[in-house]
Amino acid sequence: MPEPLPTLTADDFASDQEVRWCPGCGDFAILAQLKQVLAGLEIPRERIVFVSGIGCSSRLPYYLSTFGFHTAHGRAPTVATGLKVAKPELSVWVVTGDGDGLGAGATHLLHALRRNVGIKVLLFNNEVQGLSKGPFSPTTRPGTVTRSSPTGARETPVRPLTFALAAGASFVARTVDVDGEHLAATLRQAAEHRGSAFVEIYQNCKIFNDGVFGYATERSLKSDNVIYLEHGRPLVYGRDRNRGLRLNGLELLPVELNGHIAELLIHDETATKPALAALLADATAPALPECLGVLRRVERPTFEEQLAALSVQRSRLQGGGTVEELFAADDTWIVE
Repeated sequence: MPEPLPTLTADDFASDQEVRWCPGCGDFAILAQLKQVLAGLEIPRERIVFVSGIGCSSRLPYYLSTFGFHTAHGRAPTVATGLKVAKPELSVWVVTGDGDGLGAGATHLLHALRRNVGIKVLLFNNEVQGLSKGPFSPTTRPGTVTRSSPTGARETPVRPLTFALAAGASFVARTVDVDGEHLAATLRQAAEHRGSAFVEIYQNCKIFNDGVFGYATERSLKSDNVIYLEHGRPLVYGRDRNRGLRLNGLELLPVELNGHIAELLIHDETATKPALAALLADATAPALPECLGVLRRVERPTFEEQLAALSVQRSRLQGGGTVEELFAADDTWIVE
């Protein structure tokens, strides 16, 4: 019988590198919860890999005692795809930010999600490019004053959850840095999902965009601006749990309950079609509460499984072979 795996703790996942983020950065809280989640997965550290691109969030692989790659700007999903295909037994995570993942890396991220590569993508969204010293990012909301938009940003922002759903991600969720319990639970669900998992994490940048998510984190405000999604449960929110969401044609409508809970929309994260999930992803406070939790979780074949099946099929039809035989084969041509 195989030897039992050693019991790991969060401290076992801490590397020997000094953690260097700005004081008050939300990345500290994310790292702390992530180490706790990794310890509970019962996966050997040598079978866990973190891949990052460029940005403050992309320093995270240095601070974990696992394998890791610090890659080029926006290319983390591509490197992670190759790694997962070559070694499907590994637990492969991508750490990116709104500037890295939805700027230079948008195309790479889109294709990893649509292919349903079995990687876990954590997108730290602080709506600014912190490592670049504060210019606006693809998710910066209109009117935000940054170093590259001194009179306020003007571009329509990318909604990360909407992007992931449009790409066909089979697991899509959102959480927030300061809610440790919800953050850990969401990360665990992403880790357990078979296929592409995309998690947007609202993350506060203390230096260049402080307090941008205050409406969703301040105790006195968040109950009216945030709705916690629960599969199979009606969409209820509010300080007194007296408000909810229902469908009005093709739009979400906030309503006072007044005892009529039966009229509310029931959350179904397993719906094959992502139409309702897309409505929830697009909800923006204060008009509608913003959603925390799992918007979509569906099962479909992963990219690496399909490639493995295709390889077996080709071997049956064409026979086996080696790389040496391929190079020595007579299927060549001459260019004159």
